[in-house]
Amino acid sequence: MAFARFTRWTVGAWLTAIALCSGASSALAQEPARVKFSTSAGAFVVEVYPEKAPKTVENFLQYVKDKHYDGTIFHRVIDNFMVQGGGFDAQYNQKPTRPPVPLEANNGLKNDVGTIAMARTSNPNSATSQFFINVKDNAMLNAPSPDGFGYTVFGKVVSGSEVIQKIKSSPTGAGGPFQTDVPKTSILINSVTLEKKP
Repeated sequence: MAFARFTRWTVGAWLTAIALCSGASSALAQEPARVKFSTSAGAFVVEVYPEKAPKTVENFLQYVKDKHYDGTIFHRVIDNFMVQGGGFDAQYNQKPTRPPVPLEANNGLKNDVGTIAMARTSNPNSATSQFFINVKDNAMLNAPSPDGFGYTVFGKVVSGSEVIQKIKSSPTGAGGPFQTDVPKTSILINSVTLEKKP
């Protein structure tokens, strides 16, 4: 009888321990990751949220790990709206991308000032590598937006917001294939690095 009680207690204790460890691992897996952008205008850090936009964050971090963003520019800057980059190098050559990710705009995150979201075409499931950072609260980009879908927010700037302010205030004009909104002095993304593993 004593042996049976010991066995039941031991099994129960082990199951509890396994459950606790599993929960801890799950929590660790969902921790926000921090990504540092080093640009010609200064450095800023973005925190991303895999629990809110898992496919989007996985896609973005893979581009970071592949050094895709290194040497790209902010090619679209609109004061009082957003700054966009991640797709073109300094010669305006569009970089090759992996297949697009599905839209995850309906995740509770809003296109508020300082948040980072995925750029896309009119096809809601067309986001690849290009991202934008909101420099004001852009409620019209939230799901459901006027086009019915919204834009996926997956993180926010947690330090270096003054750099974003500097970028958004850049004088713009025509550049490469674009007729407007290109910074007259190129804003280069020198490197993007993962600061804390998810």
